[in-house]
Amino acid sequence: MSFLAKYMGQKVKRTEDPRLIQGIGHYVDDIALPGVLHVAYVRSQHGHAKLNSVNVDAAKSAPGVVAVYTGTDIAGKIALIPCAAAAPDMKKPDYPALALGKVAYVGQPIAVVVATDKYKARDAAELIEVDYDPLDAVTDLEAAAADSFVIHEELGTNVGATFQAGSGDIDAAFAQADKIVTQKIVHQRLIPNAMEPRGVLAQYLPGEQQLNVWSSTQVPHLLRTTLAAMLSHPENRLRVIAPEVGGGFGSKLNVYAEEALLPWIAMQLKKPVKWIESRRENMQATIHGRGQTGTVEVAVKNDGTLLGLRYDVIYDLGAYLQLLTPAIPTLTGLMLSGCYKIPAIQLNCRQVYTSKMATDAYRGAGRPEATYLIERVMNRIAEELGMDPVELRRKNFPKPEEFPFATAAGLVYDTGDYEKALNKALEVIDYQKLRAEQAAARADGRLVGIGVSTYVEICAVGPSVMLPCGGWDSATVRVEPSGKVTVLTGVSPHGQGEETAFAQIVGDMLGVDLNDVLVVHGDTDRVQYGIGTFGSRGLAIGGTAVAVATERIVAKAKRLAAHMLQADENSLSFEDGKFVGAPDDKSMTIQEIAFHAHQAHNIPSDFEPGLVATYFFEPKNCTFPFGTHICVAEVDKDTGEVTIQRYLAVDDCGKQINPLLVAGQVHGGIAQGMAQALYEEAVYDESGQLLTGEFMDYAVPKAFQLPSFELDHTVTPTDVNPLGAKGVGEAGTIGSTPCVANAVIDALAPLGVKHLDLPLRPEKLWRAMNA
Repeated sequence: MSFLAKYMGQKVKRTEDPRLIQGIGHYVDDIALPGVLHVAYVRSQHGHAKLNSVNVDAAKSAPGVVAVYTGTDIAGKIALIPCAAAAPDMKKPDYPALALGKVAYVGQPIAVVVATDKYKARDAAELIEVDYDPLDAVTDLEAAAADSFVIHEELGTNVGATFQAGSGDIDAAFAQADKIVTQKIVHQRLIPNAMEPRGVLAQYLPGEQQLNVWSSTQVPHLLRTTLAAMLSHPENRLRVIAPEVGGGFGSKLNVYAEEALLPWIAMQLKKPVKWIESRRENMQATIHGRGQTGTVEVAVKNDGTLLGLRYDVIYDLGAYLQLLTPAIPTLTGLMLSGCYKIPAIQLNCRQVYTSKMATDAYRGAGRPEATYLIERVMNRIAEELGMDPVELRRKNFPKPEEFPFATAAGLVYDTGDYEKALNKALEVIDYQKLRAEQAAARADGRLVGIGVSTYVEICAVGPSVMLPCGGWDSATVRVEPSGKVTVLTGVSPHGQGEETAFAQIVGDMLGVDLNDVLVVHGDTDRVQYGIGTFGSRGLAIGGTAVAVATERIVAKAKRLAAHMLQADENSLSFEDGKFVGAPDDKSMTIQEIAFHAHQAHNIPSDFEPGLVATYFFEPKNCTFPFGTHICVAEVDKDTGEVTIQRYLAVDDCGKQINPLLVAGQVHGGIAQGMAQALYEEAVYDESGQLLTGEFMDYAVPKAFQLPSFELDHTVTPTDVNPLGAKGVGEAGTIGSTPCVANAVIDALAPLGVKHLDLPLRPEKLWRAMNA
């Protein structure tokens, strides 16, 4: 695959930004249709309760109200909310779009009001009288696993599934160990909190039987397929459009009740209907992330050689299953090796239902959980053995020549040079000097800690056998008669900058100006079926589809150029947008070829008019980016306040198409990972009430609480795709949480603190210092 280096590898500013910065982009709430009606929901106020009755009479007669629906009204008309990742023998409760007979979490939709404006809809919703019979709730994972109270009586247990994973002789590993290091690990629940909450606008055109749905979704084609099944509506008469999407972090990868209810209502009323989620609704009823508690044991020799790892974990499903809920702990299990040679691994997992909103994929989706537990226990091992944590990690890295590297967790890592990234980080931050400065600070009575984490993650999850929805993606590249280029991609960006990156690829490969490339996405009527954007797959899979389709454009254009230039095709070369090498130094630009390909006056008899190519890329393996993060933190002895003095990330995501986009993704990821380490936690009380349902209580960090980040990189291309790109969207999140935690706990090491559960808020640290 050949291309110029005019754009690829360069820090090109995002082409999306001007319209977004100027406020002229269109999100769901910006789209106005004539006569649109607005929707408001009545949601459960209890963590678990029987629904005795739902009285909607007063709401129906309220000003501006057009219709009111309850679970009884839609029963049998809208299919249950689907889960695509449940094993055949998993115990699954029915999950209706509107509660029927009972509620199992705070925020569960019970009724929906349709009115002429959103304020009248909300006012009318407050008139609906719900008669509850409160029941016991279960919010503690260990209590849920013990069936202290069963939430779904029809299942007979809270344990939805149990499974084991891993390979190697785990018993022999522990029998041969000089030491066994054990640590309980808690991954607190998190709320994704995309800047734009969810939104849905639905329109039904009865004459054409056409259903149009605008949704703030990461997966427009998968949403269309699912809605067609849920609503029994022909898929080829259902159009899903994802306009501008203001972030997702996995939370908009799902199919929610609201996305099925609004198009159904539009079909009933023959009028467009809109719903925009409030922030309270977002925190209560959009998926949460993380939510695991378990115990990790590691068998190790006195010289630091890792022999085996066992992880017994309970995973919090929430009250019901969303699209990929049960798959998240599977990803944790697959990444339990981290970036180390561990001959034997065993995962024992119980997935339990609790009286909370469902969990699902949130930036990293199972991989941050694996990285955090292995990186925390590596520090514990170093402490037990009296080793430097850096040297313990280095000792257990596989060597570059050992790749592809098969792990006991069941994966084959594509390429890697973990020591190179580690050494780069140590050099940039001057690790030995840092340790000397730390010693001096401690001598002065200051609590300064240094945290290191080395990570590897599974990205571009592409082989279709690994995903219930398929793992390929598509692209169509079309050169218009004028020479302008249109790219139609099956991925659906929501902040990643894929419009820019894909234009860079096409611009270099065709030798055209970046501004002459239009990237179209997110519209199922315009774009060939694709899987979507999640799991850091957009560039590695979607971008590869674009590159190969563009390569086919060049091949087709070359054939026409040879015909028109009366040259041997093999003698021509494509350079800077021109075919050269013809007799008499004749040449033709790609723009000239495009015009003649469409005019079709002088083309070979077997040449298909036009200049367009479509490609579906199905990768043969995932990619495995990696890196080293180092953090310096100081804890105030009097208040427990944490100050991050330095933070360095050295990431290796293979070849970088746009270093500016990479830096942006890493920057945002570190912010979210640091937030988990220091601030964020979704807290439910014993009755299932969400205590952190507003920004007043859910501690998203502010800009001034985050340090300046130092970013660097190494480059180890993958051989899984011709771009050599691995993906970077979740790297910062995965590497940063254990790095910050290790730094803070290292700061408290002189006081005898060995481990603290996240988040490491000032009060918790103050209590630990004064225990």
